[in-house]
Amino acid sequence: MAAPTKTESYGYGGYKGSRSPVAEAFRVLRTNLQFAAVDKELKVILVTSASSNEGKSTVVEYLAQAISHTGKKVMVLDADLISPTLHRYFGIPNQRGLSNLIVGDADSTVFTCLKEYPNLSVITTGPVPPNSSELLGSARMKHLMDRLRGEYDVVIMDTPPILPVTDAVVASSLADGIILVVQAGHTRSGDVRHAQEVLEAAHANLLGVVLNRSRRRVKDYYGTRTYDTQGAEPAKPEEESAGS
Repeated sequence: MAAPTKTESYGYGGYKGSRSPVAEAFRVLRTNLQFAAVDKELKVILVTSASSNEGKSTVVEYLAQAISHTGKKVMVLDADLISPTLHRYFGIPNQRGLSNLIVGDADSTVFTCLKEYPNLSVITTGPVPPNSSELLGSARMKHLMDRLRGEYDVVIMDTPPILPVTDAVVASSLADGIILVVQAGHTRSGDVRHAQEVLEAAHANLLGVVLNRSRRRVKDYYGTRTYDTQGAEPAKPEEESAGS
């Protein structure tokens, strides 16, 4: 999915209380995460996918907006130090960011507060490093995450896909829960199962799957229509019909 430009106002509805199917899908996802946090607080949520181009960064953006609308203080952290996109989604610069913070070459000035969403802040990747997995597994990265846990109600991390590189698995130790994004009609079921196995081997807490770009029929006052929406029901990967 191509990243939206700032002028497109590509938020999940653009404002609190949107009635769009996409906005409702992410409110459902937000509610499901609240139920998932009954026994263990979900302060840090990592979003990833099995392979590339599944829409995980879009899910990060919309989920962060949905949670921030509840009044919670949310930090979006672009930890995809290989192919970053969130700076384009939010329409902000990416000269300095996470990579600078980890190597000690920046401070809180790289935190971007969004005027459109007062409770939402973003840390972009900054310059793409040659050793992304080493940075994500470093003691400085852990120290940064401990700091963000203390300053924000929720931290949502965007990471590279699981199967091509190890970054998401390395970063999973920093998260309280993992969301796996699957694109309907695109993701191969074998890749989903493999991604699940990799996360289980790392003892990561897989919360469930977001089925992206599913077509859902909904009823309104004018009859039944089909929307191209982003599904938001967590489910076990082996139960998800991802298609090929």
